[in-house]
Amino acid sequence: MIKYLVRRFWYGVLVLLGVNLATFFLFFTVNTPDDMARLNLGGKRVTAEAIEKWKSERGYDKPLYVNTKESGAAQITETIFWERSVSLFALKFGRADSESAGDIGHEVASRMWVSLQMALPLFVLQVFASTAFALLLVMFRHTKLDFWGVVSCVLMLSISSLFYIIVGQYLFSRVLKLAPISGYAPGLDAVKFLLLPIGLSLIARLGGEARLYRAMFLEEIGKDYVRTARAKGLAEGAVMVGHVLRNALIPIITSAGSYLPYVFLGSLVFESFFGLPGLGAYVIEAIGKQDFAVVRTMVFLGSLLYIATYMLIDVAYTWVDPRVRLG
Repeated sequence: MIKYLVRRFWYGVLVLLGVNLATFFLFFTVNTPDDMARLNLGGKRVTAEAIEKWKSERGYDKPLYVNTKESGAAQITETIFWERSVSLFALKFGRADSESAGDIGHEVASRMWVSLQMALPLFVLQVFASTAFALLLVMFRHTKLDFWGVVSCVLMLSISSLFYIIVGQYLFSRVLKLAPISGYAPGLDAVKFLLLPIGLSLIARLGGEARLYRAMFLEEIGKDYVRTARAKGLAEGAVMVGHVLRNALIPIITSAGSYLPYVFLGSLVFESFFGLPGLGAYVIEAIGKQDFAVVRTMVFLGSLLYIATYMLIDVAYTWVDPRVRLG
């Protein structure tokens, strides 16, 4: 397994390097530093002095790839590419392009915990709720409960998450006044601001996840080991939990694990609508301000988290199924 993980690590480094190079090339080919300065300073009627000052404050006054004015290693390190792309591998994100955004590293570190407070409980609840609901439908398959459960799943996955947000805010905040409509407070006070977005997000994802897990369980119950377990006199609940669920864990881990990066990066839509100062809202703000430094950083972090997540998923496969060997 160690050799496999080392190999996957270096594959991940190459993938991350490719994504980083492509992102840097696209951003600085489509928009030059002068274009970025004009966007942030207010359009076309900007003086050359103001542009040069803006570029100097953010390090954009240097050459892109090679600095011929320097000698030795400084020819490479004293460039925009080194300071804005290579430095990301050391988690040095630099300053944001907009005037009020400040240091990107500080913003990421502080906002990450807000995103975690919402996404981590949501992730755990989502896995347990979807799995339990799908198991219930399969246990009562070919009954009215199964039929209407599947209908409910189709309805839930067919409705946009924006609908859940708007209706949930109106019903639970304005009419019933059970939760604040938006906002955030640190400490234990954060609970009352997080309950509504977590609940609505759980409902929005429940239909698709439960229907997928139900299909996985239905595939398992027709196999020989399930018939053997029933022939030995095991109760249906024991068969479903001890055999069907256990053997369906690999696709469940794959599906649930793909959501893990969002635990750290936050939910773009829910954080924006509920006024949560997490990473998702940070990305939306950066896109609105055309702050390319923040967007590049979040693309890099997203790629890093996806690579790390799928390495963890591979290791989890060996834990749930001893027949899986990493080599």
